[in-house]
Amino acid sequence: MVAALELYLDPVAEKRIRTLWDALARAGVPSMRDLLKGRHRPHVSLIGAPELDGPAVAAALRGMRVAVPLDLRFDFAGQFLGRVLWLGPVPTAELLAHHAAVHARLAEAGIGGFEVYRPGRWTPHCTLSMRVPFPKLLDALRLCMDVLPIEATVVAAAVADHSRGVFVPL
Repeated sequence: MVAALELYLDPVAEKRIRTLWDALARAGVPSMRDLLKGRHRPHVSLIGAPELDGPAVAAALRGMRVAVPLDLRFDFAGQFLGRVLWLGPVPTAELLAHHAAVHARLAEAGIGGFEVYRPGRWTPHCTLSMRVPFPKLLDALRLCMDVLPIEATVVAAAVADHSRGVFVPL
């Protein structure tokens, strides 16, 4: 189980990613659309952890605007080990600085997460599928390339752990 501090995208970008989820599902690639009974929402996670205390995260970030209206441009698709397919926003100086500032505040409060989300190690991404079947990988990448680029703006943020029923807007 994983909890995350998620940045949510504007409605137009969210719709484009949901449409891609649908296309992946039609191509035989299990997408995030069906994960957690449809509660999953397109996002970029700033931190991931086995568990996050939503109120503690909110307290650590009090006074900080977490849902900064960052402009993102998803320009590429990638794959992590374990057959995880994702879209990547250009890692702009603003995005990386915001990520580092959030982590600094959380670290001051003793809140940590997975090493791969730490500044300097983080690959900003929006997950599309957690387990792309190898025979479907090229089809999945082609579908991604058909929709890129996607322009997006961050419009909201929350701590989410849907498997535990945690959702704390920030």
